[in-house]
Amino acid sequence: MSQYKKTALVLGAGGFIGSHMVKRLKSEGYWVRGVDLHYPEFSSTHAHEFIQGDLRDVDFVKRVLEFKGDTGNFYNSVPYQYILPFHEIYQFAADMGGAGFVFTGENDAEIMHNSCTINLNVLEEQRKLNITFDGVVKDYTVCNRPKLDYQTKIFYSGSACMYPEYNQVDPNDPNCREDSAYPAAPDSEYGWEKLFSERLYLAYNRNHGIPVRIARYHNIFGPEGTWFGGREKAPAAICRKVAYANSGDAIEVWGDGLQTRSFLFIDECIEATRRLMDSEFLGPVNIGSEEMVTINQLVDTAAKVAGKTIEKNHIDGPLGVRGRNSNNDLIRKELNWDYEMTLEDGIRKTYNWIMGEIAKDVAPTLMDEGCSTQVVA
Repeated sequence: MSQYKKTALVLGAGGFIGSHMVKRLKSEGYWVRGVDLHYPEFSSTHAHEFIQGDLRDVDFVKRVLEFKGDTGNFYNSVPYQYILPFHEIYQFAADMGGAGFVFTGENDAEIMHNSCTINLNVLEEQRKLNITFDGVVKDYTVCNRPKLDYQTKIFYSGSACMYPEYNQVDPNDPNCREDSAYPAAPDSEYGWEKLFSERLYLAYNRNHGIPVRIARYHNIFGPEGTWFGGREKAPAAICRKVAYANSGDAIEVWGDGLQTRSFLFIDECIEATRRLMDSEFLGPVNIGSEEMVTINQLVDTAAKVAGKTIEKNHIDGPLGVRGRNSNNDLIRKELNWDYEMTLEDGIRKTYNWIMGEIAKDVAPTLMDEGCSTQVVA
């Protein structure tokens, strides 16, 4: 392992944020194993080893948590004394999507079951591995093997969807400070699952000594994220619809478009997450932008980037809370981090990437049917 800085396990490495984290960790000199049901959709994986499998399967999770050497021996039998825990685990794997998936109520049981099962499996199997490895360390000492000088640290990607609905009624003044989470009242089962899971990670930290770090993400967007099919987030959905539209056309927007959100570009999300993992601060902490805009303004921003005049056709649809914006006071204090990229610059990068994907003819001819502009988180 001398050629590598540390080892990292990225769960959900085929997804948007997970695939970007794999790239970042590898660039920093980590040996990285990526795990997901599917490979990244829009790029090749940068992981040293990518394992396809279902993290709801506890036996699979047990095997995934074991590092068997930097030649990638996941499928090989390795003597147990050579198995090590990972230095860091990044847990992004979850059942999620845009408003059309999260807020209809039709997918609540699936969302809660799948995501809770994954988090329970990861924490419990890591706890068992830690106990087993304590015994193995003693054997190593007898065999003149060095003792471990680290404990596996686990990052959990929570969501701003866990904040109470009653604090997000005024679109011009939502309260999303970390200490505003209770009394709990998320507006969706997705939010309740995120709240439960962050409490689960904190409980395993208190009772079993597992080092954890917890973030509450606020609408992360950027290139290589889902941009069609019904599970895309608002920035990608809007960029897609503007890209397909002619100047002067109208695109559909759910609601009156006056609901507010803030959106954080993916590179800044990754930087903030890495700072959190390298710190002694457990969280939970917001990772987001404080540049709050209405959805109508988000459409106008995409239109400006595209150089088009775009009208808005407001229609009924699932909306989520009326207003949501990150409050970054805590992360500035604890991690000395703040966002730098403007929304317009981030939308420009995302729009240009989507235009490149359209040029490859990787999407259906036109995605208007059933894919109206939506917002979640």
